[in-house]
Parts: sequence; structure tokens; C-alpha cells
Amino acid sequence: MNYVPHTKAERADMLAATGCSSLNDLYADIPEQFRFPDLDLPGPLSELETERELRKLADRNLSIDPSSCFLGAGTYNHYVPAIVEDVLRRSEFYTAYTPYQPELSQGMLQAMFEYQTMICRLTGTEVSNASHYDGATSLAEAVLLALSTSEPRRNEVVVSPGLNPQFASVLRTYLRATPASLAGNEEIGLDARDLVTRVSQRTAAVVIQSPNFFGQIEAMDGLADTIHAAGALLIVVGDPMAMGLFKPPGDYGADVVVAEGQSLGIPQSFGGPHLGIFATRQNLVRRMVGRLVGETVDTDGQRGYVLTLATREQHIRRARATSNICTNAALTALAAAVYLATLGKSGLRSVAEQCYHKSHYAAAKIAETAGLTINPQAPHAAFFREFVVDLGMPAEEVRQKLMDDFSIVGGYDLGQAYPDMANCMLIAVTEINPRGSIDRLAQALAQVIR
Repeated sequence: MNYVPHTKAERADMLAATGCSSLNDLYADIPEQFRFPDLDLPGPLSELETERELRKLADRNLSIDPSSCFLGAGTYNHYVPAIVEDVLRRSEFYTAYTPYQPELSQGMLQAMFEYQTMICRLTGTEVSNASHYDGATSLAEAVLLALSTSEPRRNEVVVSPGLNPQFASVLRTYLRATPASLAGNEEIGLDARDLVTRVSQRTAAVVIQSPNFFGQIEAMDGLADTIHAAGALLIVVGDPMAMGLFKPPGDYGADVVVAEGQSLGIPQSFGGPHLGIFATRQNLVRRMVGRLVGETVDTDGQRGYVLTLATREQHIRRARATSNICTNAALTALAAAVYLATLGKSGLRSVAEQCYHKSHYAAAKIAETAGLTINPQAPHAAFFREFVVDLGMPAEEVRQKLMDDFSIVGGYDLGQAYPDMANCMLIAVTEINPRGSIDRLAQALAQVIR
């Protein structure tokens, strides 16, 4: 009870206001067998004993050379410059996650403004918010925006089958309580141009991921005009690293660009925390959810930063809000801002080029050394950083042998999301993987499948 901030008198007053005689009365609606389960917890430990126990647990983790990791599928093994963590650990940033008197946090607001500016330049759009929790929630919010702005109201969203399956799962969860339906997502092999033929007068938005979940780059030129002519919005799920090399989505007509920003200076960290990028056109800014930082001047004419257009957020409009998202992933957005500022335009392009060339070298080496088929469903498709390998045997079995016999973290077992692709592995190659590690992977695959 040492850490309970309320006094006995305050607790008594609150119980009286709720009509309860004790704290246990607050749980009366919960079935008795579930109220206070016996967790069979061990006795308390001293600090020394606790540290010893935690070290034992930590020692169970597998430690490998990062260059021997080829796992991607949405979370990537990129190098994080030391300056990123150094800035993040400064107390004035580390403790300002969600300032409730935001204008007093000028340093954090300026950092978010700089982040927004760089995201706009990266995506080719006009407005970016100060981030969402991850790429999946960014996509879900973009689809809700499209459904709410369509005139007349439409209730269909055409979704690329190349969308990250985890993104698709989150999207389905968001739409479960709405009349909206998804089309196209289950038809593997359908490319972006085929997808556009599914657009009808019921379609509010078309969602296309490029590079898609399999690493393949979709042909996007000219699609936006067709989609807009049908009265729908084009939502592109992009890759911020690929945007450093290829034409940004805004340049080929995307209305909303969302992305997972983990590759921008954020470690893989067992799958989180991540960063949701959300950028759009100026005409949709009042329907954009999340925090938006603006630049202004104070009464003395000095530059300052404020949260702007905040009336659309939950903490102001409540029931009338466009979304219940009213905060942002400030610390990971700061990491992305520091990463982008450190690399600059040419540095980001250099990293993207390494990902492109190394992944193509790996694909050619695996095909040559192990005799395996690359991108079996789209053998001539251009790809970035990731590609599919048909192993001819269960991918999970190959993955385990790579780990046990060669200390190599192989690619993602596509059978987890696509039962018909149980023999296929999605391999990611970044700037961290040198030629020697790629050659070793190819040789290991050759030995495993023989």
C-alpha cells in the first residue's frame, strides 16, 4: 500500500459516492470464481536474488551475429546509428511521451514538426500527422477516413492480396462493427492493375501495398486516375526505406500514404514498439486523426509550436470525434526523425540501394547454389529487399535446421499466413547482411534441402 496515492479517508469518500461498503464490492459483477484467482506466486525475492533470476532468464535467449538474420515480413534488421539512442535517452525527450500541456513541451513539439516535414518529403504528400502506434493502425485509420468522407456514403474497400496479413487482420477487426466489407484481399496473385477492375460505385477506397508483403513492386502509374474517376480514394501502404529509392506514392496520386516506420532507426525489439506513418493530401487534413503539430509565432513574434486542428480529436469532441486516436508514438517518431536527419537524402538512398542490390544478389546466389525457385508466383516481378523462395519442403523445417546447424535466422515461413505456401520462405536482406553471410545462407540452404 506504500504506492497507493489515496488516503483512507479519500477511499472512504469514493466508496460512499459509489454506494459500496468495501473495495471488494466493486467486483460484484465479476463471477466469484474469477475475482481473485490463486496465481500460486513464489515468495518475494531480494534485489540480488531478483537480478540473478533475471540473468538466468536472459541467458536462455539465443545470441547470434546480426548479419546472419534474414527475417523480415514487416520488421527489418537495419543498422541504427548510435546517435539515435543517444538522443532518445535524453530525459527531456524520454519523459515527454504525451504532454498534457503540450505547448510547454516546445522541444518535443519541434521534433514532431520536423518529423512531419520529413515524412511529407519522403511520401510526396502535403500533410503528415505526428505518427500512430504502428503501420497496421495507420492503415485502419486511413480506411475509416475514406469511408467517412465518401459521398454518397460507400461501404466497400478493395484491398490488395499483397497486403501484410497482420495489417489485414487489424483492418478486419476495426471494420467488424461497421457495415463495410473488404474485396480482393483473398485472391493471391491479383496485381494492382487487376485490383482496380474491381472498383465499383460502392467502393470508398482501394488499398495497395507496394512493395507488397512478398517484396514485389506494384506497377502504380495511372491507377490513381481510374480510382478517382470512380469516386474512390487511393490508399498506399508504402515502405519508407523503398521511398528513399523509388518514386514516392504521392507522386503517382495516392490520397493517403501509410507505412510501418520501424526501419527508420527503430530496433526489431522482438516485434515492438513500432511506428505508424500517416500522411495525406491537404484537402483531407480536417479528417486526419491523431496529433498534428503546427508552427506559429507568439505575442513577441518568436517562433513556437502548437497542436493544431485538435478539435477533431477524442479528448475534445469525444462522441463526435473521427477516431479515438488522440495521441502518438512520440518516442519512436523521434527515433525516425533523428535517423532521417542523420542519414539525409543521399544516405537514405544509399541504404535503400544496398537493400535492393544485396537482395537481388541473394536471390541469384540461392537460385544458383541451392537450385531453388525464386518468386514462383511472379518470377519476373521487380522486388525490393525481400523475395520468396520455394524450398520444396516445409519452410518451418528448413528454418529450424538453419538455426540449429548453422546459427542462421532464416526467413519467414509463409505457411503461417498462407496454408498453400507452406513450402515457401520470405527472405529479407538489408545493408547489415554482407556478401559472406549471404553466400553462407545459400550454401546452408543447399545442404539442408539436398
